[in-house]
Amino acid sequence: MLMPDAPSNTESLPTSVDLAGEYQASGVAEILDELDRELVGLKPVKQRIRETAALLLVERARRAMGLSHEPPSLHMSFTGNPGTGKTTVALRMANLLHRLGYIRKGHLVSVTRDDLVGQYIGHTAPKTKEILKKAMGGVLFIDEAYYLYRPDNERDYGQEAIEILLQVMENNRDDLVVILAGYADRMDRFFESNPGFRSRIAHHIDFPDYDNGELLSIAESMLSRQGYRFDSKASAVMSDYIARRRRQPHFANARSIRNALDRARLRQANRLFEESAGPVDAEQLSTITARDIAASRVFATVEPSHTETSP
Repeated sequence: MLMPDAPSNTESLPTSVDLAGEYQASGVAEILDELDRELVGLKPVKQRIRETAALLLVERARRAMGLSHEPPSLHMSFTGNPGTGKTTVALRMANLLHRLGYIRKGHLVSVTRDDLVGQYIGHTAPKTKEILKKAMGGVLFIDEAYYLYRPDNERDYGQEAIEILLQVMENNRDDLVVILAGYADRMDRFFESNPGFRSRIAHHIDFPDYDNGELLSIAESMLSRQGYRFDSKASAVMSDYIARRRRQPHFANARSIRNALDRARLRQANRLFEESAGPVDAEQLSTITARDIAASRVFATVEPSHTETSP
């Protein structure tokens, strides 16, 4: 005697999904709005994040409707100069992936070579595995990842860490996202020397340098978060500072701007102590003047003349 067929589970599955509603309910819109507020510029980076969010929302909708689905590999490479927001974006990416159910915890573990590679035989494997254990369920961010590989040193243990990472990236890609970061040219050479990494990373995101106007906006935003502001002349001097500093060695985008503001605050504090014979008010304590910026050594460098001289 044939038993009656069991009722199909597909009968209770939705036949359509409101993607716009899912977008709002998931909190993704909030994360992207926050990213826009916190990070100036970076339009191509923000676009890639939105595309990743759209991919995961569609994948979640397919799963909800009983369609065939396979979680995409989201291991990434972030390339760009220092101070372009790579770590900040990695933090927001971890939060976004957690909101969309791709990773369990949504935390970020940020490491460098020293956190993964040991200095003697038998030291690297436990160090690397301990970091991976901490990162599981979240995002592992490896800054200056190319330092893992040192082919010129036969006694280097970075290759052991690389092999462990590659295995975990393949076997645990549904529970861990790995982001490798660093200078673009060095990352290219790293991938050429380690094809296993290139084959496991589907998303390569380049972080462009900020232009002068964006850097000034970053400076004003940083000051505002600290409870300071430029006076009417200081913004113009800061613009001049940025143009000069960008032409000097070791410029690190937003990182260099933050350092410049720290030094300006130091000069402001000393100026207030030296010049104030009596009480100072909140306005004085919160204002960075043109003098506080113009005292920088950057202005001691003679700028080349752009005017032609007759022979």
